[in-house]
Amino acid sequence: MVTTETDPAVGAETDDDDAAEPETGPLRRCIITRERLPKERMIRFVVGPDRQIVPDLAARLPGRGIWLSASLDVLESSDAQGDGRQKEKPGDGRYRHLVRAFARAARGPVSVPSDLSVLLQTALVRRIGDCLGLARRAGQAVAGYEKAREALRTGRYRLVLQASDGSEAERSRFLSGFGPDLTIIDPLPGETLGRVFGRDYVVHVAVAPGKLAESLVVEAGRLAGLKNGSARALGSARATGRETASVNDGTGANG
Repeated sequence: MVTTETDPAVGAETDDDDAAEPETGPLRRCIITRERLPKERMIRFVVGPDRQIVPDLAARLPGRGIWLSASLDVLESSDAQGDGRQKEKPGDGRYRHLVRAFARAARGPVSVPSDLSVLLQTALVRRIGDCLGLARRAGQAVAGYEKAREALRTGRYRLVLQASDGSEAERSRFLSGFGPDLTIIDPLPGETLGRVFGRDYVVHVAVAPGKLAESLVVEAGRLAGLKNGSARALGSARATGRETASVNDGTGANG
């Protein structure tokens, strides 16, 4: 656990924009980079009763939200804003930059889990697995090479999940013959995908359009950002929502 010391200066350093900014509209401000991004690219936190920072991946917990970009360099580097400072080494003040930023936003001392990155990634993997399980039970997800390709041939299935540890040759062969309008994500290894479908190992899954497909794309994007994302890349991207457009278009969510 990384904790701030009780310091009157913490409250004095609070950014008034953070304190007053309402949680409305499609964009949120990252407390580290100061960039405003779509909330789907970010992670919400709240301050618990014991002043511990609590991740709120579903963005439903009560209290004023504190938002971070879903980005590895935001979590683990003190120079996420490009200020030239040396990156903090894991285990040596790894999250002190976060503690300071959370404390300013929360107007007082807070504690941050020392394994925050692992905690977030584990939770996102669980959310992706749960969402895919719901899609399977609803008849909206099909696994296996032939069955998934047949689903894609109907033209209705436009989201593809592939095992992150599947061979590149096999993954490319599966996609051959289909146009560029597919959304392709690979958030989970084949063994994890297999457990969702009651198999030892699954490489290919096709998912029908709908809210579950949209959620899978969002959660996979956040997980990818936490594994290898760049705050600068996230900050420079326009908030167009096109990351999920090929899924949303099939459901009418884009109007």
